[in-house]
Amino acid sequence: MASATHEADHRFMVEGYVCGQDGKGLSNTDVLVKDTRISYGQVVRTDGNGYYKAMFHLHNDNLGDPLLIEARGEQQNFKVEFDPKDLESERKIKVNFGTGCDASGPPVWLWWGGGAMVAAAGTIIGMKLARSQRKQERGKGKPQKQRKA
Repeated sequence: MASATHEADHRFMVEGYVCGQDGKGLSNTDVLVKDTRISYGQVVRTDGNGYYKAMFHLHNDNLGDPLLIEARGEQQNFKVEFDPKDLESERKIKVNFGTGCDASGPPVWLWWGGGAMVAAAGTIIGMKLARSQRKQERGKGKPQKQRKA
């Protein structure tokens, strides 16, 4: 994976996922990302989840440059787009290949972990309520001491 340490206004990132027909990310897949106006490109490889990222050192005069992104024989064409007045925000575009490949949501482990925590909290609260109810029922069965008037 390529890495650029330029300021945000000189950096342009192309990122995305390459997925198979089952929607799962394909690892170790080459992705070509090329600015065809300046004839600069790079080939990056997807990680174990099918994610790739390519960084370019581009300037404001590169606004509108044609981009060619290719993976597994499929080509997509875009243009370099960003707000030239915004010098702080990341300049990037997301390009996915394959079906069911949009992994923009939280990772699956986060959903499972959150669900497990909610289940554990529900169990603890349920146990405390059950204990409290048993104590109240025991208290009703015993005669209460009367106060002296």
